[in-house]
Amino acid sequence: MPETISTQGFRMAKIGVFVCHCGENIASKVDTGNLVKALSDHPGVEICNEYKYFCSDPGQETVKRAIRENNLTGVVVAACSPRMHETTFRKACAEAGLNPYMLELANIREQCSWVHSDKDQATKKAIEITRSLVEKVKRNNELKPISVPITRRALVIGGGIAGIQAALDIAGAGREVILVEREPSIGGHMSQLSETFPTLDCSQCILTPRMVEAIQHPNITVLTYSEVEEVDGYIGNFRVKVRKKARYVDIDKCTGCGDCIQKCPVKKIPSEFECGLGNRTAIYTPFAQAVPNVPVIDKNRCTYFKNGKCKICQKTCQIENCIDFEMQDTFEEYEVGAIVVATGFQIQDTSVYGEYGYGKYKDVITGLSFERLASASGPTAGKILRPSDGKEPETVVFIQCAGSRDPSKGVKYCSKICCMYTAKHAMLYAHKHHGSNSKIFYMDIRAAGKGYDEFTRRAIEEDEAEYLRGRVSKVFEENGKLIVRGVDTLLGKPVEVAADMVVLATAIVPQPDAKEFAKRIGIGYDEYGFYNEAHLKLRPVETATAGIYLCGACQSPKDIPDSVAQASAAAAKVLGLFNREQLEREPVVAAVGESTCAGCWGCVYACPYNAIEQKEIRDRNGNLIKEVASVNPGLCQGCGTCVTFCRSNSIDLAGFTEKQIFAEVMAL
Repeated sequence: MPETISTQGFRMAKIGVFVCHCGENIASKVDTGNLVKALSDHPGVEICNEYKYFCSDPGQETVKRAIRENNLTGVVVAACSPRMHETTFRKACAEAGLNPYMLELANIREQCSWVHSDKDQATKKAIEITRSLVEKVKRNNELKPISVPITRRALVIGGGIAGIQAALDIAGAGREVILVEREPSIGGHMSQLSETFPTLDCSQCILTPRMVEAIQHPNITVLTYSEVEEVDGYIGNFRVKVRKKARYVDIDKCTGCGDCIQKCPVKKIPSEFECGLGNRTAIYTPFAQAVPNVPVIDKNRCTYFKNGKCKICQKTCQIENCIDFEMQDTFEEYEVGAIVVATGFQIQDTSVYGEYGYGKYKDVITGLSFERLASASGPTAGKILRPSDGKEPETVVFIQCAGSRDPSKGVKYCSKICCMYTAKHAMLYAHKHHGSNSKIFYMDIRAAGKGYDEFTRRAIEEDEAEYLRGRVSKVFEENGKLIVRGVDTLLGKPVEVAADMVVLATAIVPQPDAKEFAKRIGIGYDEYGFYNEAHLKLRPVETATAGIYLCGACQSPKDIPDSVAQASAAAAKVLGLFNREQLEREPVVAAVGESTCAGCWGCVYACPYNAIEQKEIRDRNGNLIKEVASVNPGLCQGCGTCVTFCRSNSIDLAGFTEKQIFAEVMAL
């Protein structure tokens, strides 16, 4: 039987409208009875019902039954945001035999009941929104999901605890992983810690086995001293170029004996791993437990690279050609199906702490520097000594929120872990120096986590750290002491403390190149440079770019348990993706009308996902007729940017065509 077409140019519609009360979320501000009455008389509406919770099983069964009994050609559910339940109702439509893309969700909760106090106005607006979606669904097409092949190999960027955990989880499920770390060793900042809160267990004792497990795992390829240069492609089919920086030491030949390091004559280079409190040589491994235990030559400090003389390390090495001064950076390309970003954090640039005397007074240090002093493998073998003279400090002042929650320093947010690690530092100081005196200036104590509040209480009550609620205005030197001037807001009086050492709980900030790197791989970031998740609550480890996931402190300040948990969550997302033979993607993608495309390439430059390419149109004889734009449906995210940039009006977005949008507007 031929399809019946209306005079407006669309199939004769039989639309079902279903108005949800959402408990009282909608019904308290929208007159759902009037809404049902108004839509029942609208042309093309076959049935219009209301129910308290259409997202419930009885509600969905009502929708399914209505589709079957009335042979509906489209469905409009007037309820909450499509982000909440569009998938739910699409599934219900599909089970009833209706193409799931013949569904529209009219958002009368967030856009009406939640933002309007006038019930009449809210009801009127709800009627208009629902009516416009009825007109749109009349012009919907029966779309089909796009099938995309999947490369079952993952790339993990960042070799800190989050990256290691994600790599191990993915590899443990039998999938290949490429783990890329820019530093000479994996381990990240966790490898610099002495002990971890709230259990005070040795950081290296719990981290090092994971590092070794990662490099020895048959499914993990660890690329240290390497950086991701380019990322092309789309979910399931990314192409990644990795730069392997020249170590000048053959990683396959080196046995890690350390003879070259001992013989190197350049020995007074401040160690980055030791936060400048210790020295390293020009050829070095960052720390004793480094993985891989293979040194790297600092080209900028090496005597040979400066004047062409020395090569003592090469002469000392027992293995032929293990040290190669002619080594160059190399590039390798990998095809991967998913990417996990775990690039970590840095502490805030200490030049902003002028009032605290950082950089001016040697005994004003950061919390990370204090970790190295307290670590048994640190520059002082675990003894907490003053950097200025190597003596034990009798009084230590800890300043919390040094940069955090301080708009004047550019950091409005809380760095989350500072309260906890300051309490830990006070405990370590008390344990190592009995009878010592520590004072902590704080704004608030934020100890949200299992055993966290008990931990901070222990620092206050058992280890006798004196907590002073208030900010520090200035630190200056007087008579060989650091005078910390602040205020105790609980007592309402100014305070001055004569200290031997001052420790700053510095703010956690993104990596210096975080924004540039985000642009390189195609993900979003916030005003500070932390990477944005797709949805704060419902998709916390996914990004807006399908197939790229986040974990650890590159997203926001996190402690170790949160980083590990998020790493496993990201790994679960990757494994869920790899578990499919083919990836089915949303068909809401752009398409170019080649007959009218003018080849101006405005859409190519505008597309934020690099999904549009130039395509040649040729005749049967192979002669070039014209060049047009072509959309890669695997890359396209359906944002619609290209539609607005197209000068010849040649691009439409499936599900949001010009006719559909025009019909919505005219319905108003």
